[in-house]
Amino acid sequence: MFENLNLIEPILKALKAEGYTTPTPIQQQAIPIVLKGKDLLGCAQTGTGKTAAFAIPILQILYQQKTIQRRPKQIKALILTPTRELAIQIGESFMGYGEYTGLSHLVVFGGVSQVPQVNALKHGIDILIATPGRLLDLVNQGYINLQHIDLFVLDEADRMLDMGFIHDVNKVIARLPQKRQTLFFSATMPREIASLADTILDRPERVEVAPVSSTAEKVDQSVYLVEKENKPALLLHLLQDESIKSILVFARTKHGADKVAKFLNRNNVHADAIHGDKSQTARQGALSSFKSGQLRVLVATDIAARGIDVDALSHVVNFDLPNVPETYVHRIGRTGRAGASGIALSFVDAEERSYLKDINKLISMNIAVIEEHPFKSNKGKVVPIHANNIKRSAAPFRHNRPKQSQERNSWSRNPIAKTKAAL
Repeated sequence: MFENLNLIEPILKALKAEGYTTPTPIQQQAIPIVLKGKDLLGCAQTGTGKTAAFAIPILQILYQQKTIQRRPKQIKALILTPTRELAIQIGESFMGYGEYTGLSHLVVFGGVSQVPQVNALKHGIDILIATPGRLLDLVNQGYINLQHIDLFVLDEADRMLDMGFIHDVNKVIARLPQKRQTLFFSATMPREIASLADTILDRPERVEVAPVSSTAEKVDQSVYLVEKENKPALLLHLLQDESIKSILVFARTKHGADKVAKFLNRNNVHADAIHGDKSQTARQGALSSFKSGQLRVLVATDIAARGIDVDALSHVVNFDLPNVPETYVHRIGRTGRAGASGIALSFVDAEERSYLKDINKLISMNIAVIEEHPFKSNKGKVVPIHANNIKRSAAPFRHNRPKQSQERNSWSRNPIAKTKAAL
């Protein structure tokens, strides 16, 4: 229970209003460490509740400082995060948990006008959530002073490395006070990230939850073996199940994400795509529509999807299987969050069979193969890592499936089956 973590009443009141009663494992471990003023090295993937693990104690520390010292408004906490979407969602968390604290926060990111952000900074804020590029721009223009930072959070450090932001991150760190409390979060610990952690942390305590090789226990994972040209038709076939209200689809490329979304819309499924070439307004509009339930399918690339946190998202589909097995773990972590159940489905063509083998090896299990579906591929077989342990299951969608021969005969009459030309 959150009441057992020595949290102040304004935060407990906000947590109760948000419907939170029991902390996740990383919250249970990290909150007391941060409240003691210690540096923290958190190894946790998305979906573990890590945002609350740092937001809640930061709010408590700053609230207690204000009530004691009543100092003028200066930026006292900085959260550095790789993507605009994640920055916005962290801001929403601070708003929810800090509703009764009187503390102010601001989210700054690129891709939009800086004028509203600058105006908010002029009024003074307590907590700043930022992406590296826009933060450095505003620092260089003299609108942000980092010399009063007491608490610094580097979130998703491995993704910072993947996206080429480490140089900017080091520039930000160089401008921070030497005396500060630092919280460092990363789902994986490659050599460069471990070296960075050693450099900026002072005798940290380590918290490790849900290692990257593990997947959410309540996520039901399945694979469809399908030819590449039949993937769109298979997705449309699965979406005939009207009980599926929202589904997040991962594509490997920006162009691929756009093609899938256009195909679905042509076939009367409300879909949109988000990726790096979309404007910030378009990305936020699509994400807001998806969260509110107005948009049934959101198609995303890996970078654009980082930080997407949608309550009760039941289904994730890997339209393209990633060639990095850790990416698969991050993707399916979008469902089955915070104790909820979820379903993760992967479409695997002949060229992706080796990727599936690597994923099975990483997660130490054989993902269930859906044996019966109208678009089944007969090219090759998936070799299980433990032949006696491979799972077989029925499809997790409820359909009245026609017989295979009937499906084949109907494709020539059905325009949605001609996906190779449509895409």
